[in-house]
Amino acid sequence: MSKLSHFNQEGKAYMVDVSSKEDTNRVAIATGNIFAEHDTLVLIKEGTAKKGDVLGIARVAAIQAIKKTSELIPLCHNIFISKVNVEFNLNLEDNFVNCEVTVQSLGKTGVEMEALTGVSIGLLTIYDMCKAVDRKMTIKDVRVLEKKGGKSGDWNFR
Repeated sequence: MSKLSHFNQEGKAYMVDVSSKEDTNRVAIATGNIFAEHDTLVLIKEGTAKKGDVLGIARVAAIQAIKKTSELIPLCHNIFISKVNVEFNLNLEDNFVNCEVTVQSLGKTGVEMEALTGVSIGLLTIYDMCKAVDRKMTIKDVRVLEKKGGKSGDWNFR
């Protein structure tokens, strides 16, 4: 394991200098699930939740969160996001909603944190909108699936 990059030689936290890095096309895909009661998922699917279009609002929340990642995670760089895709898939058989977020940027640093933030906030928004009918919802398995670009190259956890 290599040393942690957000600490200097004295062990103090700092923002990594990326100024000498080349701009490359960066892509990250993250995923996560929220498990809920079957009836809750039916409300989401039918669009009859009391607060409205749960997945539509969660999609917008995920996109907003992606754009604000550097404000939420102290040592993340503020980066230009060139593309975002947020997909929600309901699994009524196993009682969960999957969220998959793809973030793309042309820049000097990766977009994994942005993708993870988008998934997390998207799922939290579902929780917030449905908690009145289902307080047992559980968010699980938030993780990066894929990363492309940069010096460390591409990797895939699918």
